[in-house]
Amino acid sequence: MEDYKKNVMNEGEKEIVYSQAIKAGKRIYYIDVKKNRKDEMYLSITESKKIVSGEGDNTSVSFEKHKIFLYREDFEKFLTSLKEAIGYVVAEQGELQPRITPQGEQEPATEKLDIDIDF
Repeated sequence: MEDYKKNVMNEGEKEIVYSQAIKAGKRIYYIDVKKNRKDEMYLSITESKKIVSGEGDNTSVSFEKHKIFLYREDFEKFLTSLKEAIGYVVAEQGELQPRITPQGEQEPATEKLDIDIDF
């Protein structure tokens, strides 16, 4: 994961006060903390997926993006539901097993996800 802070105010965009990028194969997830005009903070979660179409000289690359905005008053409900959903998947399919890279190397097993945030 990559952490960085930036204070950018482009026309039509909200101020990003904190950002984290999570690279996951062809996808990148961005978790941004933004401030609105009233100086209230909220989360902007973006999934960006690389799409390659065509072949040879006709190859084109584009990115498909999906965003959700999560406001402070909804953090606790969202976090509770996310924990429950993750718990369900783990109970049904077990802990995530290490992946083998194209070079034949074993990626380390993902550490157990333990979210403990107080609001």
